[in-house]
Amino acid sequence: MQMDWDKLRIFHAVADKGSLTHAGDVLHLSQSAVSRQIRALEESLNVTLFHRHARGLILTEQGELLFDATTQMVKRLDATAARIRDSEDEVFGELRVTTTVGFGTLWLAPRLTALYQKYPELKIDLMLEERVLDLPMREADVAIRMKEPSQADLIRKRLMQIRMRLYATPDYLAKHGTPVTMADFHSHRLICQHAGTAQVAAGAMLVAQLMSHDIPSTLTVNNYFGVLQGVLNNIGIGVLPDYITEDFPDLVRVLPDVESGEVPVFLAYPEELRHSKRVAAFREFVTEEIFKYRKREQG
Repeated sequence: MQMDWDKLRIFHAVADKGSLTHAGDVLHLSQSAVSRQIRALEESLNVTLFHRHARGLILTEQGELLFDATTQMVKRLDATAARIRDSEDEVFGELRVTTTVGFGTLWLAPRLTALYQKYPELKIDLMLEERVLDLPMREADVAIRMKEPSQADLIRKRLMQIRMRLYATPDYLAKHGTPVTMADFHSHRLICQHAGTAQVAAGAMLVAQLMSHDIPSTLTVNNYFGVLQGVLNNIGIGVLPDYITEDFPDLVRVLPDVESGEVPVFLAYPEELRHSKRVAAFREFVTEEIFKYRKREQG
């Protein structure tokens, strides 16, 4: 049995408005034409879709089931129409970007100036959280993630790799001395994310390894932005991602042989946004910033 799109569209309008007349006004059809189409749909399905009352139409149980289905269809069609328009638009409007608190506050946000200078009418909604948002379900448009996304139907691009290392300020080291081995940590305070905090596995493993030594005092924070504040205020030696040194060049790396494993950084977005001008603009901006960062790093 095949259902006629046109009849489903008319059914949806009638169910939505609760009246043949009001549905006819929306669809620019006469009441009798609407009524005929509803009767034809009921006959093709061999069910009654509406109870007819003096005060209007009320959906039957089968009508409710069909209305749920057509509501989902209408939502998806509206979303698709919006995406089609998006692919033809100039670069303006809202772009929802998700990444971790650390990367978002310490690397991405400070560099957005360049993107806004190029596209002043962009509205970026930056969603910073450790939870992985569902891109195919459109919880966000673009994600920067610290591991390769596992979801299907995503376009992914590897941006760079980072490592977690130990850093302190020159003032802190001048006052407390520079540790040469892990054993020297008995006279220093360690600032890091708690091993149980939602974070990349490589970072958690490094923290667990450091905590296995005798460290008398610690400050744990649930994101790298907080760890950085502790380090900058000379509270102790902090575990931070290596990209931090570009914007904070005065930080001194401590115990250079201590570091986490490599963490890949991926940019991802849904397959259906392949032609979106906004997504393309953001992807180019991030790629360019990473290229400049790598060049400066090598230089």
